[in-house]
Amino acid sequence: MGDGGKRRLTIISISSLILVAMVVAVTIGVSQNASDQSTANRQEVVTSVKAIQNICEPTDYKEVCVDSLTASSAGNTTDPRELIRAAFLVAKEKIQEAAQNSSLLQELSNDPRTKEALANCRDLAESAVADLGRSFNDIKQIDASSFDEEYLQTGMQLTSNGLAMVTEISNALSQLNIQGFNSRRLLSNELHIVRHGEFPRWISAGTRKLLAKKSKKIKPDLIVAKDGTGKYKTINEALEDIPEDSNKTFVLYIKAGVYEEKVQFNRSMTHLMVVGDGPTKTRITGKLNFIDGTSTFHTATVAVLGDYFIAKDIGFENSAGPDKHQAVALRVGADMSVFYNCHMDAYQDTLYVHTYRQFYRDCVISGTIDFVFGDSASVFQGCTFIVRKPLDNQANIVTAQGRKESRQPTGIVLQNCTITAAPEYYPVRNTLKSYLGRPWKEHSRTIIMESYIDDLIQPDGWLPWNGTFALDTCFYTEYNNRGPAASTLNRTQWKGVKELTKARVEHFTADHFILGSTWVPATGVPYTPGLIFPSPPDTPKAIESEKEADKSEKKIYRNKSDYEAKKEDDDKKTHHHSDHIALPPVSTASPSPAPVVPPVPQTAAPAPSPIVPHKKKSKKRSIFALFS
Repeated sequence: MGDGGKRRLTIISISSLILVAMVVAVTIGVSQNASDQSTANRQEVVTSVKAIQNICEPTDYKEVCVDSLTASSAGNTTDPRELIRAAFLVAKEKIQEAAQNSSLLQELSNDPRTKEALANCRDLAESAVADLGRSFNDIKQIDASSFDEEYLQTGMQLTSNGLAMVTEISNALSQLNIQGFNSRRLLSNELHIVRHGEFPRWISAGTRKLLAKKSKKIKPDLIVAKDGTGKYKTINEALEDIPEDSNKTFVLYIKAGVYEEKVQFNRSMTHLMVVGDGPTKTRITGKLNFIDGTSTFHTATVAVLGDYFIAKDIGFENSAGPDKHQAVALRVGADMSVFYNCHMDAYQDTLYVHTYRQFYRDCVISGTIDFVFGDSASVFQGCTFIVRKPLDNQANIVTAQGRKESRQPTGIVLQNCTITAAPEYYPVRNTLKSYLGRPWKEHSRTIIMESYIDDLIQPDGWLPWNGTFALDTCFYTEYNNRGPAASTLNRTQWKGVKELTKARVEHFTADHFILGSTWVPATGVPYTPGLIFPSPPDTPKAIESEKEADKSEKKIYRNKSDYEAKKEDDDKKTHHHSDHIALPPVSTASPSPAPVVPPVPQTAAPAPSPIVPHKKKSKKRSIFALFS
């Protein structure tokens, strides 16, 4: 194998190492004391070698991993933090070395689309490094005897952000000017050890009172008004005065009007609350699209990157139209972001739920193809998904979830939502067909529960992406839904389409899946932690599926006792589960091209009937039943 091949193996190995290092670290003996100094010195060498071997054990290329870490500056340490840091530095150096020697990359950079793709990679790599940096800064010497899975949460979330990119573009990142990874503090422990019913410190009492008010009664820090009654006439003008890395809620009020702008709320704009006069009155619109030369990632009219973002009474739109293909209205890559009473309107790729934990309540999302896509951990409660009329050779797909790895705890969850047709689409719903979702990536995961599914959805429910791709590895389930198309009797029989027991479905409620009870109620937004309606009896197929899942999970553990101890611990915890911590994988590709369906003979469609979704209100309402 040549130098290039070895270099690539190093990169892949170290990349795999970063993903698992934080979890494996708990099994490593950090230090050992010995009374005799010479014995201690020998023991130090032995334990450092053992530490490296242990931390490299789960990687695909163990030999390259061990050799790289042994030769690094951390070769004599047993501190998992230093080994993780060294692993990242080695990977970074190898990537840059490979890229700088690539003449092909220089040639490709002359192509506009490739140049934009490289720019995307640079931005996302910088985010990954910043995330890793703030993880490292908080990882102290780990005491395995008192280690808890909650401690891993932030590190797991942040580490995964750039790993897919590291393994796949190791020869394409010579232009990265990445800052050192001490530039940002790790999210404080309060993000993941807040107990049920308590409030995170980042939500102050003043902010909760603020959220309880109607938009016009909120006292904002900045006002944008297109009619000139505010300090700014455009949103982008106001962005210049938003403080960076704030730990106090900052309110931006956007008065009624149509704002034709491309807006990005940067990563530094933390704790930002954006309030409008209503989703049909305050609208931010754009028309960037793939057909006219913009990558899907950058077509977004609005991009949200700053953690703890809250949006209320705002409309987000991309008006490019169905013939322009991918055209995103809103892209979200902000952890613990909340959207309440907002509209997202476009056609293909309307809402890009890119990364991190996201919560949507009482929102309306409209589109045609894959109009909710991405790989965050997203929960939608009480939202309405309106399927619009596509082009004549297209089918409609509501979701295209992008989970690449089986243990990534990401997915799209719809609870007590409504899936229905736009008026102009309803008459042709049986000609231009609609589906609940399709597997964008190999382990795509979507859960639709306790929701109303109107008669636009086809009986088979789910649409293949391409041939047999991901049909066995995806994870799609429907639970206790209602409406004309809610029956699962004629659903597709892929291995990846599951029936779940009530116990397994509860793992995908907001309380479990995004640890919602530790941060959503404090925002004042209506919130349901668990299931809403009485559950049906578990079916034999669901019970059998749970047994198979348990068998698969046992393979993760070293022995049966470890597995049983883990299961017992799960039963004690109400909202902490290792499979439900939101990791942020990265992908800038779009779920395209649009599916083409064969022509169907035109038949007279029945006249639209009034649709009255059966949407009961949850009895488990947040104590902050606000925004009245």
